[in-house]
Amino acid sequence: MPDSSRREFTKKSLLLALGPVAAENALFSSHLPAAPAEPQTPERDFFAGFRRAQIKTTGATINVVHGGKGSPVLLLHGIPETHVLWRKVAPVLAQNFTLVITDLRGYGDSSKPPGGADHFGYSKRAMAQDQVEVMEHLGFPKFAVVGHDRGGRVAHRMALDHSDRVTRLAILDIVPTYKCYQTVNQDFATVFFHWFLLVQPPPFPETMLGNSAELFLKTMLFRLGGEAPREGLPEWVDQQAYNEYLRCFRDPAAIRALCEDYRAAASIDLAHDKADLDKKIECPFLVLWSEKGPFHRMYDVLQTWRERSSQVSGKALPTGHFLPEQVPDQLIAELKPFLGA
Repeated sequence: MPDSSRREFTKKSLLLALGPVAAENALFSSHLPAAPAEPQTPERDFFAGFRRAQIKTTGATINVVHGGKGSPVLLLHGIPETHVLWRKVAPVLAQNFTLVITDLRGYGDSSKPPGGADHFGYSKRAMAQDQVEVMEHLGFPKFAVVGHDRGGRVAHRMALDHSDRVTRLAILDIVPTYKCYQTVNQDFATVFFHWFLLVQPPPFPETMLGNSAELFLKTMLFRLGGEAPREGLPEWVDQQAYNEYLRCFRDPAAIRALCEDYRAAASIDLAHDKADLDKKIECPFLVLWSEKGPFHRMYDVLQTWRERSSQVSGKALPTGHFLPEQVPDQLIAELKPFLGA
């Protein structure tokens, strides 16, 4: 046996002798790709005229851009994106509202703390607390919230835990997490395969995403956007925005955080949601969703939120999942009167 093969055989044998967990952890550290080599800064300013800040909360450091005039509105992104999701709607909304646009903890250029044994570090309760502290730091004890995808799940929890702060709530293209897990079927599991991949114990999903970050990112953008994957990019994502998403997404710490976000959603978030099944969202509430997306096909989306709110209205928009990027003008037309009422 050649020396190189003998060394590899010995290494694997020692790992197996340590037991499955120790072996997985050791292999995890060797298989994950190194952090991206390019400078960790955006190649373009997507929010010209906005101010930037890194705001420390009790649990994380949150990357923020903010600007505009008028009543405060917090904008929260989902996966596989960052605050750059809002680049097309922010210039128009900023004419009437003071916008605070953040990266959720674990995403973009926000910090990526450990999840902890029970994943509380990425519970929607912890992630919502970050955002409340950011708004308090900027002088906004009360504010409206617009959340897309994972940001919508954070916004939902925020409206329950901080009902005295959230004046208006808009959620884009989700149904409640608890409802999703109570109604899983073959269709749901096929479309939302990543919900069940990312919750697996480390290092399995982290390693898979780390080795295929760009493939996963593009697959999510195409499939959730309502298009079959192909060469190039979806037409609604320009190259510079995509480069920014990829820069952030393929960071190994971000991949770990993403998995922790989904592990929390499948465990501690469900416990929090179950405990609050009798608690309703109290503020005015707008739900908008994708007419071409799976939630529209699988659920009566508005009804799922009527179960969680005393005053909700909404409609489907003729697009895929990424409303702020795919139909920014239509989204603005819905948000402006609701937020300004």
